[in-house]
Amino acid sequence: MRIMKILGIDSSGLVASAAIADEKNIIAEFTVNNKQTHSQTLLPMIEKVVDMSGIELEQIDAIAIAAGPGSFTGLRIGSATAKGIGLALKKPVVSVPTLDGLAYRVSVFDGIICPIMDARRNQVYTGIYKMDKGNLVCLSEQKAVDIHEIMEELEKYDEKVIFLGDGVEVQRETIEKEFKKEYCFAPIHLSKQSAAAVAVLGDIYFNQGKAEDAAEHKPIYLRKSQAEREREERLKKQD
Repeated sequence: MRIMKILGIDSSGLVASAAIADEKNIIAEFTVNNKQTHSQTLLPMIEKVVDMSGIELEQIDAIAIAAGPGSFTGLRIGSATAKGIGLALKKPVVSVPTLDGLAYRVSVFDGIICPIMDARRNQVYTGIYKMDKGNLVCLSEQKAVDIHEIMEELEKYDEKVIFLGDGVEVQRETIEKEFKKEYCFAPIHLSKQSAAAVAVLGDIYFNQGKAEDAAEHKPIYLRKSQAEREREERLKKQD
């Protein structure tokens, strides 16, 4: 039986990451967190993992993309890249919710997994997850909320919680002062986005029938961009 090969892409946050994985191995991964724009780094990273893996891009079976939420610019760059490759090579795209990919980074954790991404405006992008018999289970869907709201929601689970994501750096002090349940923070090598996790989940979701034609792929924004909000405010003032 032929083993599927998945190209994973994640440019949803500060980290840019590209990887190639199959059902048994992470074949190659390139991840940077150096504040360069994703438009500068993403395509060269993909070229590098393809080159170093020894796998031709045409041999990829699907492209798994961290579809959002996250940085509007980062999501647009990732989405355009995945669509472009998918359309050029006639390969399907698998949309992996960004927080699913983050949560899967700590899939060996026996407890509640809470990824948090800095959404600015005093909010975080977050969700609540747990592993059940090797499967990632979403207990609370992705959303943009105040950190206090997600901490209150976590209070109802009688299990240890692990926090991870770039939102930890922003919200650590609040969590340490106010969260009353047993918790920990993921170590730094597991705390940020990884295209390898996106690729592995992409393979799982592909086999669950969740792939789509590249032309149909759209990012998951969860809320309006700053430009859209500012435009609406201007229109309100004109009325």
